[in-house]
Amino acid sequence: MELSQLAQSINVNWYLIPMVMIISLVYTASQYELPEKIVHVALKRFCYILAFMALAFAILWVLSDGL
Repeated sequence: MELSQLAQSINVNWYLIPMVMIISLVYTASQYELPEKIVHVALKRFCYILAFMALAFAILWVLSDGL
């Protein structure tokens, strides 16, 4: 498999999970100083963002069903 074919076969959605993880961790670290608090709030924020994205996907999927 050539490099261009490999690059085209990778789904861009796989980058969402690490990107959301990093964004929530950096954003939380800018607000708190204690490492335990940073990890706890970042994990909570990570779950909220993923849940919102899943809900948005489900709504768009249902609305596009008849198209």
